[in-house]
Amino acid sequence: MPTELTDVATIARAIRNPVLTGFHPDPSILRVGDDYYLATSTFEWYPGVRLHHSRDLVHWRALGGIITDRRLLDLRGCGDSNGVWAPDLSYHDGLFHLVYSDVASFSSGYWDPQNYLVTAPDITGPWSDPVKLHAHGFDASLFHDSDGSTWLLSMSADWRPGRDRFGGIEIQRYDPEQRRLVGEARIIFRGTSAGLTEGPHLHQRDGWYWLVTAEGGTSWEHQVTVARSRHLHGPYLADPHGPLLTSAGRPELRLQKAGHGSLVETQHGEWYLAHLVGRPYTQRGKCVLGRETAIQKVDWPTGEWPRIPGGVPAEAIPAPDLPAHPWPDEPATDHFDAPQLATCWSTLRRPASPDWLDLRARPSHLRIYGGQSPVGKQTPSLVGRRVGATRCSLETVVEFDPVNHRHLAGLTAYYNTMNWHYLYLTRSDDGRVVLELLSCDRGRRIVHPDLTVDVAAAARVGLRAEFDGPVVRFGYDLGAGWRELPVELDAMILSDEHAALIIDDEPAAWGFTGAFLGLWVQDLGNDGVHADFDHATYLEHCR
Repeated sequence: MPTELTDVATIARAIRNPVLTGFHPDPSILRVGDDYYLATSTFEWYPGVRLHHSRDLVHWRALGGIITDRRLLDLRGCGDSNGVWAPDLSYHDGLFHLVYSDVASFSSGYWDPQNYLVTAPDITGPWSDPVKLHAHGFDASLFHDSDGSTWLLSMSADWRPGRDRFGGIEIQRYDPEQRRLVGEARIIFRGTSAGLTEGPHLHQRDGWYWLVTAEGGTSWEHQVTVARSRHLHGPYLADPHGPLLTSAGRPELRLQKAGHGSLVETQHGEWYLAHLVGRPYTQRGKCVLGRETAIQKVDWPTGEWPRIPGGVPAEAIPAPDLPAHPWPDEPATDHFDAPQLATCWSTLRRPASPDWLDLRARPSHLRIYGGQSPVGKQTPSLVGRRVGATRCSLETVVEFDPVNHRHLAGLTAYYNTMNWHYLYLTRSDDGRVVLELLSCDRGRRIVHPDLTVDVAAAARVGLRAEFDGPVVRFGYDLGAGWRELPVELDAMILSDEHAALIIDDEPAAWGFTGAFLGLWVQDLGNDGVHADFDHATYLEHCR
């Protein structure tokens, strides 16, 4: 066998976790024929519901996102870590079904979790207009019973002070002909002592209904729980053996926060679980990469409970008995030659539309028209990509002619409106175009006036941002080679744990996303200014 074929066959025998690195939480996995799809949460980022495709569960390629426009979702004004939570993919009667929650709040015990359903004949669309479902709770999913009926499941939220906010798993029938919910909603499972029961997925097998839920919260105590019943509406008995999967109590494991699982059966009857994990930089430390997607092998003998070896997440597991199917590598450099943004890019709170993004006005350039300030939540102008490794970089060349201090354009290492680092071009009061550095830590801005660089003589400026473990570094090139700014910035502020804030036992902020590297432009005077970016190169130096 030729060497290259031997390598491919060897690689195909192992799944190496996480399979989706960086911000890819709450996976829903689906097989249709020989194709596997993973849908993950996107929160305040477009396109909503990020989608990946595989034919062997080892190699995955990004298909972009499903929710690409405001017809399906409007994120204007969306708070940090609000928006699209825990999508669910299913396939029934020749149609793909996607259920997603648009969560508007998590303050004072409220969530305001509106759920929607869209359908499409193909995974790439076109997707139907959204059907508005209930807002009883988030993490909704569809179950298509063998008798032909369809049911909506979700966690049931309870806002009342003194009550359990996670009131159990609720089920209600959905009528596809009327395109609406019918009948009464019923609680079918209250959860185990782990609490915080959410993320339901229902399966039918061996004469049982199998209910898979997430419990314990989405941090260190997270877990996947399985319960079963002979009847759709219960009662459901949780596996007496305990959770199917968890990292709780095992701080030495590289993969932490294991939970929120979704089961899939291969063409040959093998079972696998897709689930979220976090990779803290130190033991129980901060997860700059956010919550990622991993896959575990499940042993599920007929009539027995499903089991994962050891009940803990493994970094490498046997791949299914399927032909290896690698995809072409994603190019490191985006030359912006395509008529639309590549699938690696996401945009903050507004779709990638021609009113602020232009790939046609200047060949091989991305033109970004300035938007709101770094804390603006209606019309920001940020084009970012997920940080997928502890050591990685994004490099670009920008042309920008700011008129005054209200105009900024550059490169950011970003988590949310409260936590970021930003190297940008602007115009100083004396008329010079300068390069400045600004950071924000939980809303407190940190200036670095001693690092200001005069770039007036350069028509084009190279910019580079680099994650190097716990630090972020910036560099610039005025045409004579790269120079590094003499400062190491704290990468840890760009983590889920740092973003979370609890005041008087109530969440004032959550961190559910992950770090981004991005191209950012502000036009605080709404003067119509833009910046042109000539290519962007993203490199990972390790996972």
